[in-house]
Amino acid sequence: MITLSSHVLDLVSGRPAAGMEIALWQGEACLFSGCTNADGRCPDLAKLGGLAPGRYRLEFSVAAYFRGQGVAQSDPPFLDIVPIAFGVAAPGADGKGGHYHVPLLVSPYGFSTYRGS
Repeated sequence: MITLSSHVLDLVSGRPAAGMEIALWQGEACLFSGCTNADGRCPDLAKLGGLAPGRYRLEFSVAAYFRGQGVAQSDPPFLDIVPIAFGVAAPGADGKGGHYHVPLLVSPYGFSTYRGS
């Protein structure tokens, strides 16, 4: 079974990004929509069950999150929705097993991501 998790860190405050909206897409189909908890994680994302090998996209509502935190932004904001398009291989095909963790380190003007563990 292939599982997915994410963790969002707010680089402005140096804390987890609680209350950020996240959506998971496969093509034009939205498979999941939810919000990060106080730890910047979205446990309901992991409850999706098994993902099939294929191409996916996580979308993080960065501008709305920072607006809610009272962080000044340009109009329109430099970063609004941060999309991370990634591929999921069959378990074992990439040498890492069947879990994908997509962390996001974010500020209103930049972000970084990688495949976590």
